[in-house]
Amino acid sequence: MGQAQQKRIVLGLTGGIAAYKAAELTRLLVKQGMEVQVAMTEAACHFITPATMQALSGRPVLVNQWDAADNGMAHIDASRAADAIVIAPATADFIAKLAHGLADDLLSTLCLARDCPLLVAPAMNRQMWENAATQRNIRQLVADGVTLLGPASGMQACGEEGMGRMLEPAELAHDVLTFFQPKPLSGVKVLLTAGPTYEAIDAVRGITNRSSGKMGYAIAQAALELGAQVTLVSGPTALARPQGVQVVDVTSAAEMFAAVQQHAADADIFIGVAAVADYRVAQPSEQKIKKSADKLTLELIHNPDILAYVANLPKPPFCVGFAAESENLREHAAQKRRAKKLPLLAANLAQQAIGADENELVLFDDAGEHVLPRADKLTLARALLQHMIKLFQKG
Repeated sequence: MGQAQQKRIVLGLTGGIAAYKAAELTRLLVKQGMEVQVAMTEAACHFITPATMQALSGRPVLVNQWDAADNGMAHIDASRAADAIVIAPATADFIAKLAHGLADDLLSTLCLARDCPLLVAPAMNRQMWENAATQRNIRQLVADGVTLLGPASGMQACGEEGMGRMLEPAELAHDVLTFFQPKPLSGVKVLLTAGPTYEAIDAVRGITNRSSGKMGYAIAQAALELGAQVTLVSGPTALARPQGVQVVDVTSAAEMFAAVQQHAADADIFIGVAAVADYRVAQPSEQKIKKSADKLTLELIHNPDILAYVANLPKPPFCVGFAAESENLREHAAQKRRAKKLPLLAANLAQQAIGADENELVLFDDAGEHVLPRADKLTLARALLQHMIKLFQKG
């Protein structure tokens, strides 16, 4: 990603242990050519000093609302001069202030008086993040047009593990830069499927697969970054929902098919990432099947082909398919693309991709093959969508 065109950022620090990450974030943003004006709450100063942030940003740090400089109007002047305000870390307390429009210090007043976008990187203990009050406040921020950066799941300073960890500085710097990139999918409606499906055998058993949904969720996030309106039809996963994406939860292939039927007519782009079960049990038992000495024979019948259905609509959206193969990847993927008449198909080896955080994709279109080298799935998702956009805009 190219350097920022002299964008001016107000970087707000609140009182959390993750404030130490703001030092590296500042360095990365300045390295990309951004002007960074740091503003800190009093609590943030207990975790990292204004002197450190001033040295890294090259500018005096704003802390005191009552400073005589700028005629006591730093909260107005700083926000008017900024292209965006980024709060990293954003504690649960500060998120509550933003959600309710409170302004009792310099940083919260600056946010309320802003005339620019606001980006927030939550950072807190997992129980604070999961608390109903915090989730209400997060939903309010999203409704108010605030952009959320994270959080991530991982080991926390308290020794617990879960959602609430602030994104790493490199991720945040990338996300801030991405925010200022052109939005080629602005106004475009993207419908995609992700995750596995589960086909019941009886009351407790079923047929499923090891798909984690990570690739589909990464594509949803990447499409959102590019300005798309995203509807994600998701099978059962353990993943956090991407903020700003409309998620439709389903379990079986039939439920996924029904959800896609409901939304396909309104979609401009359809991306079928889900690992949909090809078969289901013809007569699932409502009760648990008891073990016996006899063999158990199950009759399996075909599930609907969701991708083929969408591609064959009278006015189909631009369709992108996925193929997970265990052998002869190029032969099988090319055959699938031709059979379903898809403008673009992404293929990978299932044994290298399912459940993994990284992957390698081979894209197939009318021009031939295009290899996306091994990388984390969000990086791959962004590269895939950039390739897709070129084809979509030609169409």
